[in-house]
Amino acid sequence: MLLRLAYLAVTNTFSFMRLLPLSERDKELEILALRHQLTVLQRQVAKPVFTPDDRFLLSGLLHHLPMDKLRHLTLPARPDTILRWHRDLLRRRHAAACAPRRRGRPRTVRSI
Repeated sequence: MLLRLAYLAVTNTFSFMRLLPLSERDKELEILALRHQLTVLQRQVAKPVFTPDDRFLLSGLLHHLPMDKLRHLTLPARPDTILRWHRDLLRRRHAAACAPRRRGRPRTVRSI
């Protein structure tokens, strides 16, 4: 899973770098084309299946947007679902950070 996440991070970084030399008009046209592709795909697939990495990426990118903006976007999942994914992600990260490293009684010293 970490390898896949690293791969997604690298490919997305290169995708963002590709957008740097484009003008604002070109970027807006690409966004419109991607939104149309998403609309077409949503008509063909009844319910998309998201991997944990997909949920992580979507929730990480979109949780900063206000709810009224999220409701106007064409998204593969409802805005409430994406925000729930983000809350779950934070809850799991907090639980992992607070979990004890070793369970049970500490080891005894060899000299004893």
